[in-house]
Amino acid sequence: MIKIITIEREYGSGGGEIAQLLAKELGWKLWDQLLTEEIARLAECPKAVVEGREERTDPLYYRLFKSFLRGSYEGSLNAPKLKLVDSESIMRITERVVQHAARTGNSVIVGRGSQHFLRDRQDTLRVFLYAPREEKVRRVRARGKSEQEAEELVDTVDRERADFIQRYFHVEWPDRAIYHSMINTAIGDEAVVRMILDVMKALDESVAV
Repeated sequence: MIKIITIEREYGSGGGEIAQLLAKELGWKLWDQLLTEEIARLAECPKAVVEGREERTDPLYYRLFKSFLRGSYEGSLNAPKLKLVDSESIMRITERVVQHAARTGNSVIVGRGSQHFLRDRQDTLRVFLYAPREEKVRRVRARGKSEQEAEELVDTVDRERADFIQRYFHVEWPDRAIYHSMINTAIGDEAVVRMILDVMKALDESVAV
């Protein structure tokens, strides 16, 4: 029986909103902002710091700074106290939180590599949401961004997510074979939720046979 749904999404495709609708429909726990908050708590850092690092690789200047700091004399003396909130530490904590959410069950988990962390679980439905570029720009503009800002975000955030998946999971993004369903959200949020519920029902029935 399906107890976990992971929602991977293109930026601007409405993944967060759809995950919220889905969690509400099922009466399940939504791990989206809650996931970020829990990672920040465990990393002992502000939520904004995690938001700036999750689903991204570290920029070159930060990797160089980290290497220098860890290799320096001062850095080695302070190594036990050194808490660098980089992409690798965020990844380790993220996996812990995602696995915890999976163990508790009845969870809708948004992004953060959750589809890969849980790829071997038979009780997990993995969904990928996408949309035409103009639809993604429209959604982002509806959040108060200018046309230029929306276009820039739509074009850059997914490249960062693709780099993140390639670096840490060594697959192309999206890794189509890992998903049970890939849905174009231009059909409308409610329709997407119904499709996900239909796939969930079909998977549950196939297991029951």
